[in-house]
Parts: sequence; structure tokens; C-alpha cells
Amino acid sequence: MNWHYAENGQQIGPVTDERLVQLFRAGKINPDTLVWHEGMPDWMTYHQATANLSLTPPTPPPPTAPVVENTPGENEVVCAECGNLFPAGETVRFGKASVCAACKPVFLQKLSEGAPINTGALNYAGFGIRFAAKFVDGLILGVPFAIVYFIAIFPTIASSANHRGAPPQLNFLPLLIQIGFVFVQVAYKVFFLGKYGATPGKMACKLKVVTNGGEKISYARATGRAFSEILSGMICYIGYIMVAFDDEKRALHDHICNTRVIYK
Repeated sequence: MNWHYAENGQQIGPVTDERLVQLFRAGKINPDTLVWHEGMPDWMTYHQATANLSLTPPTPPPPTAPVVENTPGENEVVCAECGNLFPAGETVRFGKASVCAACKPVFLQKLSEGAPINTGALNYAGFGIRFAAKFVDGLILGVPFAIVYFIAIFPTIASSANHRGAPPQLNFLPLLIQIGFVFVQVAYKVFFLGKYGATPGKMACKLKVVTNGGEKISYARATGRAFSEILSGMICYIGYIMVAFDDEKRALHDHICNTRVIYK
């Protein structure tokens, strides 16, 4: 028989029985992957669909139902299909996405047709695109800083060229400007992350900073993240390099503040 399976909200198939087993053994699909073939009333997990067939994998783990009823008493959730708020107990879940009863048939139809759907999965931004966003932010802040810094130290340079000592008050000016620049950086990040969820550099790269559940971060979390980012740079930028090796592309400051950087 010909099988179809769901991957990242897309319907893949058809594939034969043998190919389906090969995909399972290769790790392409797992026991909880939704599968379907003609004649089945609805999509179900690979484990459930193959439980009574010769395809049954050896020693499968306990099955997880693809649709989980939320228990009453939980907070309201947003329907992934219509976008309206509903009590969690009145919705069903597909992965991380909650769907209201009215939208369930449409949602399943989209899934069976392979149409793009919101499954609630976060699309994490990798090291390269985050570096590009950081570079853009660096230009926005760094160019004005360089101009101000040069103007501030110009009298000192001129005094040295004329073999005269600079006025004592000018000796501390470059240091004060650098300290001020750090606070400007923090204020820049707190304002844009708290209000828009992204700095101008991240906006240009179509990125945003969210909580681990995908929600917009608060000003308090944005403040903590801005100061934590200083720590990521102080340790030879290892805090930033961690992005390349983390499963969820988190830097040190993301670990500290439990944030994620994702594509919009």
C-alpha cells in the first residue's frame, strides 16, 4: 500500500511499505510521526498505524497520541488556525500547536494536502545569520561612536604632536565615552527588544527574540539579556560561539535568560 507521512507540517509521499520501514530505521521518521494511507479514517502515529501489520518495528517505545486533549483549568491558548483565544480545555493539540474544535477539520485537511500549517515549532536562527544581524547593529552604533571618540581624543593627539601634555580632564574623556557607549548599547537593546522583539539588525535579517515558548519577551527579560550579552563578549566571545554548537542555537545570554532567536 502507499503511505503518506507528515514532516515539518508538509505531507510527504506516497511511499511503499518497505520504504516506510527504511525511513523509520534511518531515523527520518519516528514512532510519533503522523502517517496515513487510503482507507484510514484519520492520521495516526507510525506506531499505532503499524501495530497490527508486519511493518511493526522491533521493541517500539510506548506510543504518544497525535492529538492530546488539554485538561480544563489551564490558561487560554491561541488557535493555530483561526488565531482566536480559547480555554485550553476546549482545544486539541497537534505537536505544540493548539487547534479549536471548529478548526480541527480544516487543520487536518491542510495536513493531508501538504499545505503549510503552523505546528508551533520554532525555526531557530543559526550562527551565520545572527552574526550578520550583529554586524548591522554594530554599524548602526559603532559609526557614531567612532566619530564621537575621534573628536574627543583629537585634542590629546594634537597635544602629543606639539609635545605638550594634554589637559588632565582630557585624559579621562576617552574612558568616559567608552563607558557611556556600553550603556548606550544596553539601552538600544532593551528598547528595541522590549518594544519590537528585535533590534534593527535583527529586523533587517528577519529575526526576532522570543521566550522558549515563542512568546514576545518583556522589557525585564530584555534588560537581563542585554547585560548578559556583555558577559558573552567578555569571555573571548565564547558566549556567542556557543550558538554554532547548541541544538536550539542559543548563545550564553540566551541560556541565562531562557530566550531563543528565531526567523520571523
